[in-house]
Amino acid sequence: MPPTLASLVHHSALKLTVRAGEDRLDVPVRWAHVSELADPVPYMEGGELLLITALKLDAEDPEAMRRYVRRLAGAGVVGLGFAVGVNYEEIPEALVDACAQEPLPLLEVPRRTPFLAISKAVSAAIAADQYRAVTAGFAAQRELTKQALNSGPEGLLAALAAQVDGWAALYDASGTVVAAAPEWAGRRAARITGEVERLRERPAPASSVVGGPEHEDRVELHSLGTGRRPRAALAVGTAAALGTAERYAVHSAIALLTLTTERSRSLHAAEQRIGTAVLRMLLAGEPDHARAVAGDLYGGLLDAPFRMIVAESVPGPRGTGGGDRLGVLAENVEAAAARSGEAVLVVPEGERLVALAADGGAAVAACTGWAAELEAARALPEHTAADEDDVVVGLSAPAGPIAAAAAYKQALQSLSVARRRGRVLVEHEQLAAGSVLPLLADDAVKAFADGLLRALHEHDATGRGDLVASLRAWLSRHGQWDAAAADLGVHRHTLRYRMRRVEEILGRSLDDPDVRMELWLALKATSAE
Repeated sequence: MPPTLASLVHHSALKLTVRAGEDRLDVPVRWAHVSELADPVPYMEGGELLLITALKLDAEDPEAMRRYVRRLAGAGVVGLGFAVGVNYEEIPEALVDACAQEPLPLLEVPRRTPFLAISKAVSAAIAADQYRAVTAGFAAQRELTKQALNSGPEGLLAALAAQVDGWAALYDASGTVVAAAPEWAGRRAARITGEVERLRERPAPASSVVGGPEHEDRVELHSLGTGRRPRAALAVGTAAALGTAERYAVHSAIALLTLTTERSRSLHAAEQRIGTAVLRMLLAGEPDHARAVAGDLYGGLLDAPFRMIVAESVPGPRGTGGGDRLGVLAENVEAAAARSGEAVLVVPEGERLVALAADGGAAVAACTGWAAELEAARALPEHTAADEDDVVVGLSAPAGPIAAAAAYKQALQSLSVARRRGRVLVEHEQLAAGSVLPLLADDAVKAFADGLLRALHEHDATGRGDLVASLRAWLSRHGQWDAAAADLGVHRHTLRYRMRRVEEILGRSLDDPDVRMELWLALKATSAE
């Protein structure tokens, strides 16, 4: 520990005597400084033992000494050393009383003890403390390295918690606690995941401190990884600020965990290359070859129904794509799969991301949950066009290896619908269970409908008949003249005449089922506006 006033008083060679502030001698001393200025405060940093002979002070003036001592204490000076036998044979009572009232420790320095001896003692004690801290730091580094090699991140966190006399936790890329030590620390670490999320939004390396009256401890958060976006985070909780030795231990843990993270990143890149090959074989209709290449890495995934996920970056209002969000989605999916112990295959393809995940598993749930959060963010009043989400996701129906190509097509279809509807995610089941009418909202469909029906609308605008309404009624009654005429309140011969006029104006026969289908869709598209 650093030197204190008490350690200096007990230093046998200095012969210091306490004249005031006996109950405040355990305060650490950062330095010993000599100054005869009447006001040395502008040159103080705090934590000093100030040594004086009162050369320029009226040390016998009670009011002057009260002001002098009060300013020293306010500046963080931890003690005052007064040399007797120089300007004063003994310490004036005015100074003793002022130090006792503040209170500020007052040490009497005998004439035979030079100030330099006190400065050397403080310097030597500080150097010894720093040496102990460095030695302890190296010992902690060795222990942490051993635990990291033998027991992985869990062992490293346990060793780190013991070194700092507190707790430690590791978070994955999604901000979820993946390991903590001691065991009870997992609950404490889970309560600050919001702070971890905010830390992940900053470029790495980044750190922050969580503490205050509402917290039971002081927590340091550090991002891990060498890329622009953090791959993980470390939390260290202690009862007080870290000392030098503890700081060495934390920095060593950060370095070791970063190495582990980057090594995992390289392995992850290799797995992605294998995953790309497996995906291509599945889409090419070669499931047996895909299983052989996947081996144990993805083999379990190919033995059960899976979902195909296709996510795509879309240029936003500012002309930028959603590359970052694609990365966040991939991390969420992979982290969820890792926590549940299920296999997942994620393949980045430029501005597109393709993933295979077990049907009903944690990875699919993480994908849909992530999309739901973005949808909810869009609904907030403060959301603006500049915040528009620039990633869309399509999710296939459950499929197996033989139907992988069909599942991929389903995911692409869902993706296309999500883009048209302004949705973040659309599942293929929603398309099959829903109506075709929302698809008619596409601008191209509306333009086609307007062009097809324009001549009829222009005819009706002259007041020479209601051809559009008659066509709608006739089509809705499947060409039944009496039923359609009754709906319109006209004679069936009148309706027959109108339908002939429709054919003449459009130049198309209503006997053609394709023509009837196109006209019906055009009428539905225009009525949906």
